[in-house]
Amino acid sequence: MMKRWRERLGRLDSLFLRLFLLMWVTLVLSHVVAFSVVSPVGTRWMGRLSTEGAAALPPLPSLPPGNPLAGDGGRPPGPAWRPPAPPMLGPDGERRPVGGGMPARALWLDYALRALLIGVGAAIGARWLSVPMRRLAQASTTLSQGLAEGRDPPALDDAHGTVEVRDSARAFNRMAQALKHQFDQRSLHMAAVSHDLRTPLTRLRLRLEQLPSDAARAAGADIRAMDELIDASLAVVREQATGARPALLDLGALLQSLTDDLAEQGLPVTLVGDGEAAPALHVRAHPASLRRVVDNLVDNALRYGGAARLGCRRVDGWAEVTVDDDGPGIAPEQLERVFQPWVRLPDGTGTSGNGLGLAIARDLTQREGGTLTMGNRAEGGLRVSLRLHLE
Repeated sequence: MMKRWRERLGRLDSLFLRLFLLMWVTLVLSHVVAFSVVSPVGTRWMGRLSTEGAAALPPLPSLPPGNPLAGDGGRPPGPAWRPPAPPMLGPDGERRPVGGGMPARALWLDYALRALLIGVGAAIGARWLSVPMRRLAQASTTLSQGLAEGRDPPALDDAHGTVEVRDSARAFNRMAQALKHQFDQRSLHMAAVSHDLRTPLTRLRLRLEQLPSDAARAAGADIRAMDELIDASLAVVREQATGARPALLDLGALLQSLTDDLAEQGLPVTLVGDGEAAPALHVRAHPASLRRVVDNLVDNALRYGGAARLGCRRVDGWAEVTVDDDGPGIAPEQLERVFQPWVRLPDGTGTSGNGLGLAIARDLTQREGGTLTMGNRAEGGLRVSLRLHLE
């Protein structure tokens, strides 16, 4: 029985009802306080309230009589001001007040007290009604961070509050679960594709035995590169799906290792920076994701610029990694567009690609709390700058 009554009352609870009750209580309270403090009639019934009870309460006017802009408050001339008599019936049957108004000083004090109390009521009401919005904003921030780190989305309380608050909480919870499902499905499909590529690669290795030795070695190197790419993709998906915590990494050592691996393959990749080959800068990030970002940037520089020069330095509390190339550069109005998925700018070189490398690199960088920007160098070519927070 009580539960049914609570459900019925819950359906009536709304922002309109709460605002109506709050403003009604505030207005009544402002009248009572102003009348009790300013009006001589009001100050007398305060003393009689303990003995006569509610019978001592006088009628409360919505506003005190008088004009606050007049010097005398609109009261008639005389040696001393007395409170106006109660309204009486005039000859035409209408109620007309007898006597003058209150002094201007008392009127201003009355109005000030009312404005102050109404302002306090409005502040309390704004804070009271904004609590659900603050919870929604906090849950939205937590949702984006949780999806990026593979955690379960937050759930808002949809059993308490006004009708509008409960409906908003239910809609947010449904949206959060749908987004989590989409992220999980995307990661699952990516992992499945990477995993299924193992089978054709294994068959290719078996067929290499029928090729001449030189061709077999070249094809074997390509297969190893594909294996490494698959391993890197699976590692990134695994970090995101399991919610692995970021690790403390030596950024200089990571760049040095990557540069050495590519240089051994005969690729024009070098590491330079402020007089040191690999400055010791420590950042907190997911190793596989950070390696994938740098790999994509270097691959893009080699494909379109012919060479890649990596730099590493400290800039205002950030660790900055730069990747320079010697390519033709990009028109300034296209510098942001190339970070969008499936965008490939015409360069006349005939190089292949799907326009995903830079988009993936920026997405992974933002997941690590960093920034990825691009600009043309004065001496020619492009510079891509990756910044991560220093530890």
